[in-house]
Amino acid sequence: MYYFAAYLLKIILSLFGRIKIFQKEKLPTSGGYVLACTHTGWVDILWLGVALLPTKIHYMAKKELFQSGFTKWLMNALNAFPVDRENPGPSSIKTPRKLLKEDKVVGIFPSGTRTSEEVPLKRGAVTIAAYGKVPIVPAAYVGPNNFSDLFKRQKPKLIFGEPIYLSEDQPKKEAIETMMVELNDAFNHLQKQLTTIDK
Repeated sequence: MYYFAAYLLKIILSLFGRIKIFQKEKLPTSGGYVLACTHTGWVDILWLGVALLPTKIHYMAKKELFQSGFTKWLMNALNAFPVDRENPGPSSIKTPRKLLKEDKVVGIFPSGTRTSEEVPLKRGAVTIAAYGKVPIVPAAYVGPNNFSDLFKRQKPKLIFGEPIYLSEDQPKKEAIETMMVELNDAFNHLQKQLTTIDK
């Protein structure tokens, strides 16, 4: 189901313009990792999944998307798993840690909301990577965010950054804080790159 949905989405999205992907060689070639991407609309979720094909992404998504209709089908088709953002329980960490142990890729949007403004990063992505003992790979996207933008034929661009690892030279709590700062810096750097690259 995942490949059917992903390749179908690739065909549909490509009708509005092909995505340009930069620095994909920075993605780990083995083992599990957390893929953390900027989030400004629902289209970036789809393009991120298409960009990693044939690698599957297991998305962490808010539970409201699993309640009914097309979004529920899409979330299930894209191997997403629900999380209650208001009252995150043990499963918020347990499910992704299990996936990472199986060398899967877990996709998270650390801002926790769709916005074009800078917002404080949620700790979830970094915490999951730290306790899963895997790197976190930053990614930034610019391009169409919704149906209206797609019809304007805005050019989508996606860029990947260097994997970020938990420092072994600090206590875990401090190392997680350092990882948070590094991830935030990486997002800012990658977004600036996309504004100047391939104009």
